[in-house]
Amino acid sequence: MFPQRLTEGYQSFLHGRLETERARYLDLAQYGQHPDIMLISCGDSRVAPEAIFDASPGEMFVVRNIAGIVPPCEADPETAFHGTSACIEFGVNALEVGHIVVMGHASCGGVSAFANQTAPLSKPDFIGKWMSQIQPVVDKIGPRTGDYAEWIRQMEWGVVEYSMNNLLTFPAVRERVEAGQLTIHGAYFGVATGVLFIRNPDTGKFEPYQE
Repeated sequence: MFPQRLTEGYQSFLHGRLETERARYLDLAQYGQHPDIMLISCGDSRVAPEAIFDASPGEMFVVRNIAGIVPPCEADPETAFHGTSACIEFGVNALEVGHIVVMGHASCGGVSAFANQTAPLSKPDFIGKWMSQIQPVVDKIGPRTGDYAEWIRQMEWGVVEYSMNNLLTFPAVRERVEAGQLTIHGAYFGVATGVLFIRNPDTGKFEPYQE
């Protein structure tokens, strides 16, 4: 049976938002999507970008995967399937977004699992193989010497920077950035506090957003 929570939610949408924003949906259906922002984040159910940024349909092109990682551009795309890379290709080349935001978050299970060398969840260990690409981040931060939470947070921030740098390995991204047509941003969401940290492009530090 289809989950009751979803049918109830759909009924609420059908008789609520869909009715009040009918014109928006008709416009999106007729003219397509034209978001200016592409947001890459973790698939964690606690950090839904549309909820955090109060986004309406058509406003953001959202990509989610384990830990919100952007892998480097590979020269031979025939060697594997590249879901995140395909989204970047579409967002940059087709939608021509003006901003890409890479957003990490507190209590990221993927980061902590890799840092603590947690046992695989399955024999293929898809998560472990995916997270292995952040080994350079872990090596840069080094072993834990003090507060555990701060150690993990430095890794979570490091993964955002890693992904931001990898975005520039995609030729179309680099070309648009250098032409001043695209800006890459880093962000970090505190699940327990609700605080949004934004990476300062000049200092590289993550600073709490202030109104």
